Amino acid sequence: MAVDRKQLILEAAQKSFSLFGYKATTMDQIAKLANVGKGTIYTFFNSKEEILDEIVSSLIRHMKDEAERVVDPTKRFDENIHRVLLRLLEFRKSHQLTIKLFQEEKEIGTKAVVDVIQRVEQAIVDYMKGIIQEAIDRGEIKECNPEITAFIMLKTYVALIFDWEQQHPPLGKEELSNLFRLYFFEGLST
Repeated sequence: MAVDRKQLILEAAQKSFSLFGYKATTMDQIAKLANVGKGTIYTFFNSKEEILDEIVSSLIRHMKDEAERVVDPTKRFDENIHRVLLRLLEFRKSHQLTIKLFQEEKEIGTKAVVDVIQRVEQAIVDYMKGIIQEAIDRGEIKECNPEITAFIMLKTYVALIFDWEQQHPPLGKEELSNLFRLYFFEGLST
């Protein structure tokens, strides 16, 4: 049975990035965890950043799969968009690599990490943009800019889940859904 050295390297790098962060991970650590020579890494990847890029590409595909699992064509747009956002942000909160990357972005601001975080968020916005455009096309919601709407919805969810919890008890799923419906679909006017 042939050993897939590239996959071993990716798994080792993901483990190291998850434990120590991107900046603190060295090619020597990755080689040691993968049980390969450092030179072997360079036969597959030119840099640590290239390894991170491939891991993040895989992560984005996984997140899209997670989002697609919760979309229910029998549900209304607002229910599906809530389900997608909630699932993606739950994934972000429970996946060790994303936890570490978001922490490093916030605390250190490592350029490569900031770039991949923006890439992950843009992938989420792009996915949601498609759902929003379909709802517009069906006449379920008013004509709007789908990308800006997706961006605002994502940032609202991030604020309610991550930022709110720094000073307050976490909001339940039902409460999040109700707030989201109020702010985006019903409005505050009486």
